[in-house]
Amino acid sequence: MPIQVGQDTSKTRKSLEVNGKTYAYYSIPAAEAAGLGDFSKLPAALKVVLENMLRFEDGKTVSVDDIKAFSDWAANGGKGDRELAYRPARVLMQDFTGVPAVVDLAAMRDGIKALGGDAQKINPLNPVDLVIDHSVMIDEFGNPRAFQMNVDREYERNIERYEFLKWGQSAFNNFRVVPPGTGICHQVNLEYLAQTVWTDADQNGEEVAYPDTLVGTDSHTTMVNGAAVLGWGVGGIEAEAAMLGQPISMLIPEVVGFKLTGEMVEGTTGTDLVLKVVEMLREKGVVGKFVEFYGSGLDNLPLAQRATIANMAPEYGATCGFFPIDDETIRYLDQSGRDKDRIALVEAYAKENGFWRTPDYDPVYTDTLELDMNTIVPAISGPKRPQDYIALDSAAPAFAKFVEGQRAGKESANAEGRWEAEGGAPEPKDIPGDTGNHKKGWYKSDDGAYQLHDGSIVIASITSCTNTSNPYVMIGAGLVARKARELGLNRKPWVKTSLAPGSQVVSDYLEAANLQEDLDAIGFNLVGYGCTTCIGNSGPLEAPISQCINDNDLIATSVLSGNRNFEGRISPDVRANYLASPPLVVAYSLVGDMNVNIATDVIGTDKDGNDVYLKDIWPSNAEIAELVEKTVTRESFQSKYADVFKGDEKWQAVEVNGGETYDWPATSTYVQNPPYFQGMSKDPGVITNIEGAKVLALLGDMITTDHISPAGSFKESTPAGQYLVERQVPVREFNSYGSRRGNHEVMMRGTFANIRIKNEMLDGVEGGYTKGPDGEQTSIYDASMAHQEAGTPLVIFGGEQYGAGSSRDWAAKGTALLGVKAVIAESFERIHRSNLVGMGVIPFEFTGGDTRKTLGLTGEETVSISGLDSVTPLAQVPCSITFADGSTKEITLKCRIDTAIEKEYVEHGGVLHYVLRSLAAS
Repeated sequence: MPIQVGQDTSKTRKSLEVNGKTYAYYSIPAAEAAGLGDFSKLPAALKVVLENMLRFEDGKTVSVDDIKAFSDWAANGGKGDRELAYRPARVLMQDFTGVPAVVDLAAMRDGIKALGGDAQKINPLNPVDLVIDHSVMIDEFGNPRAFQMNVDREYERNIERYEFLKWGQSAFNNFRVVPPGTGICHQVNLEYLAQTVWTDADQNGEEVAYPDTLVGTDSHTTMVNGAAVLGWGVGGIEAEAAMLGQPISMLIPEVVGFKLTGEMVEGTTGTDLVLKVVEMLREKGVVGKFVEFYGSGLDNLPLAQRATIANMAPEYGATCGFFPIDDETIRYLDQSGRDKDRIALVEAYAKENGFWRTPDYDPVYTDTLELDMNTIVPAISGPKRPQDYIALDSAAPAFAKFVEGQRAGKESANAEGRWEAEGGAPEPKDIPGDTGNHKKGWYKSDDGAYQLHDGSIVIASITSCTNTSNPYVMIGAGLVARKARELGLNRKPWVKTSLAPGSQVVSDYLEAANLQEDLDAIGFNLVGYGCTTCIGNSGPLEAPISQCINDNDLIATSVLSGNRNFEGRISPDVRANYLASPPLVVAYSLVGDMNVNIATDVIGTDKDGNDVYLKDIWPSNAEIAELVEKTVTRESFQSKYADVFKGDEKWQAVEVNGGETYDWPATSTYVQNPPYFQGMSKDPGVITNIEGAKVLALLGDMITTDHISPAGSFKESTPAGQYLVERQVPVREFNSYGSRRGNHEVMMRGTFANIRIKNEMLDGVEGGYTKGPDGEQTSIYDASMAHQEAGTPLVIFGGEQYGAGSSRDWAAKGTALLGVKAVIAESFERIHRSNLVGMGVIPFEFTGGDTRKTLGLTGEETVSISGLDSVTPLAQVPCSITFADGSTKEITLKCRIDTAIEKEYVEHGGVLHYVLRSLAAS
């Protein structure tokens, strides 16, 4: 489908000839010449948005004043509050967030037919790519069979979802699916899908060149900003609206400039750099802002390392972390197998239209900060947040302090913070053959008996798009494995090791360097191509280890090369999680204990009985660079992506059922027709005041979407588990919440059910519990159903940074389905606030220094919010709180419906209702 550009004016539309082919493009210098403003000092990231305005300027949705506002932004020192209608070029999805999006599209086809409309109007208008990467679990590890067995199990678990996605691929236009076993969506995007400069025919048939832009249903969509592709994560709801042609409403953002100087020193990695960047930007405060990296240090920063920094924008809180186009961008596009004509176009377009980073590049920024890369040291982050940066030589003392805090008041903690087995530690020969004695911290495996304690590392995983996209750290990990193997070192038996690369290209260069054999030798066998441990798909620990941890209330740990380490995310058996570079993940697997100061302590003994230190197995930068140069080739990328949409025999054998609309299988526990559009009227409603609402949950600071949205595994005793048991699904087939995102019945039962969430309405209770209408403790789901049956609206109270973390649309969908009308918090993270609005749930922020604590809230209160029937964006409205003793207090809340279009979304009941009514009416 052609792009629908705005007015074809001679003012800004120009021609560019590259390699004998002519492209139309929208010229920023021409806009300056036409008197629309001075854009010379704009950051490159904002120039991308400006070009979008030039291309879609129609005098209605986008006006000349919108374009002039960018000049005002620069003149005002990087500040502006103009609301824009921004249209990204394409949409990226992964299967966990993509399945419910396709479910919604299928439901919208049913819904539009019920309103008398044409089902074919429900089609993506922009290209959509869905990469299946979130489904593989690490059931099998540490052996040559692991990959194939995990793939087989993945298809067994997920065949209903895969059948549905293949139907979607055949039923919808502009929608492609990258099959399982290919790679992680962000790495596939970086290595293949992204073009830096996109081209398409307009409605007049003329080829137009413009910056590659996208939104994605995963927060780490930002990774591709490393290749100068402006993209960020949005909720699935907002992405669905974008693919259906709705512009994304946004204010001209502030742009923080991050100046990099110097270069990385010997013994440090790109991971060490990004962890320091995360810490600095979190401290700076960049939520809702663009971050753009500039400075002479970029000349020494390979694109793979830029992508690592861009990937973790959600961890430092920014909308995106952007790197301008320069020589390194061109080098990477060539190395990764892009078409030669496209590469030439990228360079010519960037230089012609003011996107090229020159040596004197120094635009206006809202604010700046600076980092000399010479000062970077090896580091990890943890145990609960990505921004909790720890220099490697301080990691062991920091862990001891964490344990001390966890064990405060418990007799089981000694001065070092370690667990002491009751009665002392028995000798291994005394352990019974039935693997008993767990209460003393011991477990028995086939190769001996071992004692676990606080700090035992039970998971060491090279996982996630963040680092497995970077050949420097992956080759580094392989070299650490090689040197360890040569010395006779191996992983500790209690450590579950895994290697899940972000694409098949990684396996290709590890094999070409003969490093995969070394990784295999110490347990880092290939387990699959997908997110795995980083999203909680670490798979179960061995039963004796799990039992030992839980019987002794041990603080077990994990070390992973991912981007997220929130509580309860990685494994239900693990309470402390650390982010580290892939080489450090390998090194920690050899030690198996966070109490060891890996930077300075002995990490093992070689075959001759000599002490081995980390420096003895750490490769030099020159060793790594030599292997990267030799094995990471253009031919490898071209070979691995030649048939990227074809898939293996298993994918090709997946059957497709259904035609224009989906034939919803009544017995499916994976895919169900959601209730959003059933019985929907043709006309929108109005926003009504909230009267007599009860509190469903009273939550603290940094409640992440991992706490809110169903994620990971769940037990038979949970509401979701009971739902499946009632439908004769055995526990072994429960799969994960993420895999069942296409079934609202499972997902609403798992909302706010994270095992580590703490509802302050209850004393010392963890998990998805609250007080029901009768005042007794019950599950949040059951309490919600009881309140809804009585016709009682619900509210949730929270603290700072409510909704931080991944762009999980179910965090908002589940909230809405539980009958929550408002979430009142001290502050919101960007994506979740937008998602709440997209589901018709109104976010409010406290004002005047009020918080749940200063107000003395207990959850027994009744809440009424007025002024909503005439509310305007960002208005302050009155709220009345009636306490359990009958007393009342009036406070003022800030309504976080931020824009006029968001108000319309809420009036319609959500953004998809708005789109559906619009399409039906047309």
